[in-house]
Amino acid sequence: MKTNQKADLKKKSLAELNEALGKAQEKKFNLLFKHSTTPLANPMELRAVRREIALLQTLINQKAAAK
Repeated sequence: MKTNQKADLKKKSLAELNEALGKAQEKKFNLLFKHSTTPLANPMELRAVRREIALLQTLINQKAAAK
């Protein structure tokens, strides 16, 4: 994820972050399901999605702790 995308995520509200987290987890599930049946064209996409989920969870926890 690029730095400007990270900065955009930091500006989002808690509800928007939770929504983005749900979408990222759904994307990860779909990728894992596809990967179990046939090899993915780009298996590094799994790593990127995992890292995006970790970043979103970190931002959610930081915003929740700030309240």
